[in-house]
This record gives sequence, C-alpha cells and structure tokens, in this order.
Amino acid sequence: MSSRLNAVPSAESPWLVADVGGTNARFGLVRRPGGSPEAIAVLPDAEYDGLPDAVAAYLDLYGGGVRPGAACLAIAGPVDGDRYRLTNAGWYGSVRDLGLPGAHLLNDFEALAFSLPSLAGNDLEPLGGPPPAARMVKAVLGPGTGLGVAGLVPAGDGWVPVPAEGGHVAAPAVTDLEMEVVRALRADGMAYVDAEHLISGPGLTRLHHALALVEGVTTDSPPASEIVARVDDPLCVRTIEVFCGLLGGFAGNVALTLGARGGVYLGGGVLPRIADRVRASDFRRRFEIHPILSDYLASISTSLIVAQQPALTGAAAWLAQHLTPAATPATGPATGPATGPATGPATGPATGPATGPATGPATGPATGPATGPATGPATGTDPGTTPGRPHRPECADIPDRSTAADPGDTPGSRPNGPMAFHASSDDGATKGPGIAGGNNDVKVTLT
Repeated sequence: MSSRLNAVPSAESPWLVADVGGTNARFGLVRRPGGSPEAIAVLPDAEYDGLPDAVAAYLDLYGGGVRPGAACLAIAGPVDGDRYRLTNAGWYGSVRDLGLPGAHLLNDFEALAFSLPSLAGNDLEPLGGPPPAARMVKAVLGPGTGLGVAGLVPAGDGWVPVPAEGGHVAAPAVTDLEMEVVRALRADGMAYVDAEHLISGPGLTRLHHALALVEGVTTDSPPASEIVARVDDPLCVRTIEVFCGLLGGFAGNVALTLGARGGVYLGGGVLPRIADRVRASDFRRRFEIHPILSDYLASISTSLIVAQQPALTGAAAWLAQHLTPAATPATGPATGPATGPATGPATGPATGPATGPATGPATGPATGPATGPATGPATGTDPGTTPGRPHRPECADIPDRSTAADPGDTPGSRPNGPMAFHASSDDGATKGPGIAGGNNDVKVTLT
C-alpha cells in the first residue's frame, strides 16, 4: 500500500483523525473532501501498549486495513514538534513511530478550537449573550480531567489556533466563600491553588472537600460523577453552585485575555452532564461582572459544545486547511514572438533567449532601439535609457535587468523586470538617465 501523502481524502486513501485522551483514544476516517469523520471508534488506553499499537488496532478493526494518506492526532498533553506525552497516561514518543505519511500532532484543545467554525445548530447550547460572531477571535475552555484553554484567530481565509496553559493560572476566587475555600486548601497542604485545582472533574472533589473544611463538617470525598448525581445532598448542591461561579469568572478572564469577541465556547467532559444547572447558576453573571468592562463582556456569547466528537471534527478541519492544494498562478503569454524561450520581447531577430541584448544586427547591447527590424513591441528596451545614447564601458559590470515584467505585477505598477539607471557624481549633481561619464566616481541607483 502507498505511503504517499494524500492531499485529498478518498475511500482508498482516507485521512486518519484522532482525539487521544488520558483514558480513551477516539479515532475516525475522513473519506471525501469536506466530509465528516466516519467509522468512529473509542479504544481504552489501558488495553494498548502505546499510540502506535492503538492506531494499528483501529485501522485493522474498523478501517478495513486501509492505509491513511494523511493524519492529524489531537493529544491531551504537551506537544513539541513531532513528540508527545499524554499527561494522564503512560504514552509518549514521536508521531513518526506511527509510520503514516504527513502525520501531524495538535494539543487536544487546539483541535477543539479548530472545530468552532464548523459548529452550529444542535452542536451548541447557548449559555447567555448574543449569538456567536463569525469571523472574530474565539476562545474555548473546558473542565475535564484538567482544564483546557485555547484560542482561535482568523487569518485570511483560514484560522490559526492559539494553544495555551490557561488552566494553570491562579484560582479566580472573588467572593468571600471562594477565598475561604482557597485558604482552607492552603492550610490543608496545597501551597498554590490554580484554576484547574477547582474547575475540573478532580476539582469538583477537591472543592467539595474544601467546602466541608470551611463549614466544619466531616464527609467522604466522592468522585465528580457522584457529586453531580447527589441532587438532594446540600453540600454536593453547594459544590456545583460554587463550581459554576468560579467557571463564569474564569471564562470572563479568558475572554478578556484573548479579546474573544467571536464567543467563548465551553467543552470538556463535565459540563454536558450539568448543562441545565450551569444555565440556572451564577455562571453568566460572574462572566459579565467587571468594574470597567462589563459592557464589553456582555457583548460576548457563551455557548456549551454538545456536538459528538468535536475534536475529531477539528482535526479534520486542520487537515482540510493545510493540505488543500493551492491554485497555480498563471504565467501569462509571451509579449512578443521569439525563436527561443521568450522570457522577454525581442528587440531584433532573436536567435536565443531574449533576456538582454538582441543577437540580431546591433552595435551593442540593446540599450536603445535595435537597428534590425523589430519582430515585437520593443518592451525589452531599458525604459531608463535615451534613444541613440552610445554604450558606456563603465556599465559592463552591471547585470542586465531588462527582462519581461512578472505576470503577477499589478497593472500600472512598476514591473519586476526593466529598471531605470540614474547616476550622480561626488558633487551630488545628477547626470540624468543612463550612466554619467567623467573622471568622478559614479554612484548608481536603481528605480
């Protein structure tokens, strides 16, 4: 099977996309241009020795043994060029170990950011503010095993993701209760409390523990899933309320930091389970509250991502943007006939490439009208010379620039080819077009 990079996905040579987390690795195949990932499968990390093993198993079990023509893999951990390391699993190495052509790595929230322009309708649930703006800076954040953050900046017809480690800034404690929570955790042995320590799946458990310390009650340390499920437990309910307030303040900080006028999007594995409670909480008020920029924040949308496998969509969008063949610029027709390669119009009967002096009857380089009959417009003549001016020997070491105009030149602008020579003597007197003679040193400028 071919290992050639395939810029256009097909059934025979699809693109492989992956979202590799600390617990599960999700895979899919893009089989046509503009298509969505298909044959999606979730493989538990614990059942495989590493990423190459998981990729090979997916292609054998779900891909029909096809050989991908390109690949983009989103990794829940730091990415450095071709190397990766999963933050919450033992997988690490180089993407080159996969043996796939054109394989590229993204941080998982980079891929999630790349999915944002493709999300609409049922992919999103509004959490307050106006509808998302289209071609403006966007931000995405999400509590899961950690707290991911990324931005997305419009650039030309495409987008540029901005990976970040914003989840590790200081916890956004504002209210008296939130400050007491931070103090309680520090007294309990945490020297530094960052946002991820409280706004994440494990953060819910830590926040529940801190509230118990503040209130002076003894309780167990339930996992996030149980805290969410215990809707009749006052401490668990309070934990969710404080969590949503912290989330709103953090999201507002991200919006201000990135200038995310195109909207703030929330993803991750925790929020879809508590979407109704987030909407009914202090989240949006905390997002907008600011002594100076509350109007700015009120104009920014907040949306919950509920699409299935959005990181796979983002990985496919990255491949589509970076592998789409660029249009080949037209070179344009020759501007005059020639018997050799016509790189510029011949000023006399050309017996070879008409890049400089004509080889027809002429007394020297074609710095003026050729004496032989012109077979095309004399546009190869240096526009800066004076008709009839004799050839100067001091010009001999100046390369001939009298080539045809670049076909990419804008009409009316100076072409990239013919240039005018101007000279001045040491006394500063301009000698006019051409090269001045005399005993003084000559300074040459190109215009």
